[in-house]
Amino acid sequence: MERIEHHACFGGRQEVWRHASSSLGCDMNVGVYLPPAALQGQRCGVLYWLSGLSCTEQNFITKAGAQQHAARHGLIVVAPDTSPRDEAGRLGVADDPCYDLGMGAGFYVDASEAPWSAHYRMQSYVAQELPDWVEAHFPATEARGICGHSMGGHGALMTALRHPGRYRSVSAFAPIVAPSQVPWGRKAFTAYLGAQADRWRAWDAVELIAGATERLPLLVDQGADDPFLAEQLRPQLLREACAAAGHALQLRVHAGYDHSYYFVASFLGEHFEHHARGLG
Repeated sequence: MERIEHHACFGGRQEVWRHASSSLGCDMNVGVYLPPAALQGQRCGVLYWLSGLSCTEQNFITKAGAQQHAARHGLIVVAPDTSPRDEAGRLGVADDPCYDLGMGAGFYVDASEAPWSAHYRMQSYVAQELPDWVEAHFPATEARGICGHSMGGHGALMTALRHPGRYRSVSAFAPIVAPSQVPWGRKAFTAYLGAQADRWRAWDAVELIAGATERLPLLVDQGADDPFLAEQLRPQLLREACAAAGHALQLRVHAGYDHSYYFVASFLGEHFEHHARGLG
């Protein structure tokens, strides 16, 4: 592992690390914010952030203003890249010229279809390898929360539902709640998981809610002026699934807000409060 960036920020330190991933078969960049408490030797809970389509680890750490909230609550924040990378073209990582498939669009699933299955194992990376790496190399406890935006919101909800007991809190901004039912998700799932739609249910938050064995309260914020709201996001499907299953959901729709990091930054402090309560 190699530290490739470090910046003092709100009494803590924003770092970017590069490490070799066995799950993905490539090197991965990961943003890690260490709050003042961690630099003073305290072990801290960890909030994992999953970013959206076309993002890298840089979008969240430079645009969201998360560091001030992490410093106040004493949380380590870990923001990985969104897919395997092979920009030099030496590793044979599959890609597609479209922004919504391939590099930058891993969808946080473990691909089963060639050529994607050779490297696109983002679920194994995010849910197992990355926490193991963080807890081995940083002053982190096993108290974990997970949050994300858009494709990353899908990733956060789905990952928490797939792994009961692994996370103590979960939230999302403008998530793709039902990828099996929207164009972005259908395209990615067909490529990564195959054309048989019954394989997709295990990677779809709306489908997973009905059988959830753990009832972590869900906090979801959505902008009413989001251009992707009606076709790609469809939060009403999550509301209906949670109502049918009796699963606690706070879904807040905000007039005037869009899909951007201006929206995320506006309500991120409240998400940190949500996760701080869950992480103790």
